Amino acid sequence: MALHEYPAGAAFPGVIGRTTDESSPAWPRPVRAVPGTPNVLMIVLDDVGFGQLGCYGSPIATPNLDALAADGLRYSNMHTTALCSPSRSCIVTGRNHHSNGMAAITELSSGYPGYNGVIPFENGFLSEMLLEHGYNTYMVGKWHLTPSNHETAAGPYDRWPLARGFQRFYGFLGGDTSQWYPDLVHDNHQVEPPATPEEGYHLSEDLVDRSIQFIADSRQVDPDKPFYLHLCFGAMHAPHHVAKEWADRYAGQFDDGWDAYRERVFAAQQDMGIVPPGTVLSRHDPDVPEWDSLPAPARRLFSRFMEVFAGFLSHTDAQVGRLLDFLRERGDLENTVVMVVSDNGASAEGGPTGTTNEAQFFNNAQESLEDSLALIDEIGGPRTFNHYPWGWTWAGNTPFRRWKRETYRGGASDPFIVSWPAGIEARGEVRTQYAHVIDMVPTVLDVLGIEPPTAIRGVTQAPLQGVSFAKSFEDAGAASDHHTQYFEMLGHRAIYHDGWRAVCPWPGPSFAEAGIPFGQPISSARLSELDSQGWELYHIDEDFAENDDVAAANRDRLIALIATWYVEAGKYGVMPIDGSALQRMIAEKPQAAPARNSYTYIPDTQSVPFFAGPRVLNRPHSITARVEIPDGGAEGVLLSQGTAAGGYSFFVQDGRLHYVHNYVGRSLHRVSSPGPVPAGAHELRFEFEPTGEPDLPNGRGTPGRLQLYVDRQLVAAADAPVTTPFIINPGALTCGANPGSPVTPEYPSPFRFTGTLHAVTVDVSGDLIEDSESEMRMAMARQ
Repeated sequence: MALHEYPAGAAFPGVIGRTTDESSPAWPRPVRAVPGTPNVLMIVLDDVGFGQLGCYGSPIATPNLDALAADGLRYSNMHTTALCSPSRSCIVTGRNHHSNGMAAITELSSGYPGYNGVIPFENGFLSEMLLEHGYNTYMVGKWHLTPSNHETAAGPYDRWPLARGFQRFYGFLGGDTSQWYPDLVHDNHQVEPPATPEEGYHLSEDLVDRSIQFIADSRQVDPDKPFYLHLCFGAMHAPHHVAKEWADRYAGQFDDGWDAYRERVFAAQQDMGIVPPGTVLSRHDPDVPEWDSLPAPARRLFSRFMEVFAGFLSHTDAQVGRLLDFLRERGDLENTVVMVVSDNGASAEGGPTGTTNEAQFFNNAQESLEDSLALIDEIGGPRTFNHYPWGWTWAGNTPFRRWKRETYRGGASDPFIVSWPAGIEARGEVRTQYAHVIDMVPTVLDVLGIEPPTAIRGVTQAPLQGVSFAKSFEDAGAASDHHTQYFEMLGHRAIYHDGWRAVCPWPGPSFAEAGIPFGQPISSARLSELDSQGWELYHIDEDFAENDDVAAANRDRLIALIATWYVEAGKYGVMPIDGSALQRMIAEKPQAAPARNSYTYIPDTQSVPFFAGPRVLNRPHSITARVEIPDGGAEGVLLSQGTAAGGYSFFVQDGRLHYVHNYVGRSLHRVSSPGPVPAGAHELRFEFEPTGEPDLPNGRGTPGRLQLYVDRQLVAAADAPVTTPFIINPGALTCGANPGSPVTPEYPSPFRFTGTLHAVTVDVSGDLIEDSESEMRMAMARQ
């Protein structure tokens, strides 16, 4: 008997009798794709500027991406939001970032609908849409679309990848991670990397391995089932981690500096037709020193930072090549719609002189040139969390001005490549149509012949806010259907309309000109001043790189554009305008569990992200471990938070009890018991008692007394003149081990505790042991 199938939800068409011999069966038809349906591959790069790929004029070798562009199209007028989580939300939903609740990265969420970091279910993901049409859906790499306080084993899981239409996930939930020791999640659970750096591990390679595995697993069961792979590398976000041999390929190639790089890239962009005829290279940025004005040691350091970045990018390109080769060998690449985009312009998070540890940027604790030089041979390796200086950021966005976090074109214009050999006849051409990342979902649906769903899992869907640019695939002269686009990022605003672009920079066109740094709040009075005299106007159709502010000569047009910005802001939930950064990061946010003063952890459980753990910085706190030490002794970590980039560890080594606070990778502050912890059951305790006030503007957290207790008896004390002020990043908290790069070089990771560890309790109530007699003995011993 032939198998009888019927549409799901339809009436049963078979026959049901008293017994099977007088009945006939029928089955609900499984969701199957139309034969010949294309695969979809989206590759999202991180912090890659307009002038950093070889096919966009860069001297950095990206042969696989270049070949993809030669087999398809490059767009010179694609736009992002200027920051990662917001852009990523647009890429997968086809809606604007404030409509997605993603005004900024999830760590900066605040209690307003456009800012809370919670993507509404009425804004369906492309993965959810394609599931209904028979696709396998895979998310691999950086996610950064879950509220940071939800990235816990307690969930909620409803905004993790598997709950938003992806059938498989392998990657990391936050904004960045070590390429050598990443924080990994497989589907809905935390996992350790499959190898160590010493064994040749690198995250980018792992992500491509897993992408290939996901596709191959399905293909051996159903060779014709289409897939949607959303591959988001951690590259090129800091840390710029790559094996030394990749960086050394670029030895000496950037010794002529960022000014020369810009000139070289701009000339190549003109030859390629990436910039239109008559384009003028944007001005020298006031925040960036002239290369020749720098002392020789600084030039040597800054060149190495860029050599490592370039090697990292070439290594990433090689991994893209491995994936494309796999698809090509299987015969899948021909009918795969490939889109490659960056989430924003090149990043300035390395500060004016770069850093060997990006955690210093987030803590206002920029390292000195001398400290960076001392680690020059380690840059890119497991001991660093490095990022290049502003000058390379500015150069990476050639020909535009400024960078990530700002809505000038340097922050919001990005490389974009489309390839679909079976569906696009044009090869190696440049497209100039205005587009925004909210247009990617509508375009994919257009070429697949799929209507946006009116409901997903019973939730009525909001209309897509982007428009398809598919007609530009074959018609280079097709007019763009994207006429108006607002921008807002951390108070920096812009509006595009039919070839004109108005920009209201915050805090100013540069930090030097503004006289105040990034991340400052905007008062109502200041906003009124900005609206009356802070807007600039550029005729982009004639001034591609935003050089000539024509606001004075086009006052009526500017006023109309400002009014349009406010109309769009009202439509998409942009208000209230908030220029602050650090204030948003450290502000209290709802947690999965109610607020409490005591947190208890047990070993062999998942690590806890920084924003879901106890807030111990700048306040009195205690860490208490209940242990049993065997007769032969024990060693290992009781509780750790962070990595070599910064954090703390409470551990036993050589029989003695230790606590180390790693201040943003710059200095270690420790206290150790004078003698071993005896065998038996014990309460091992650390206390931090503040002894002064923090100096937050200068990146110095609260100084304090570090104290160790064994069975509530004080056994050691020391003073820490400085602690981490704002954030431990990476900041996972782990009981019974220190996975990843170790907080202190005194032990190798993961340094699991070898005795019996019952539980560790962190108390932030401020209740500390008072033992004046023991304190007096300790004070006398320190004389």
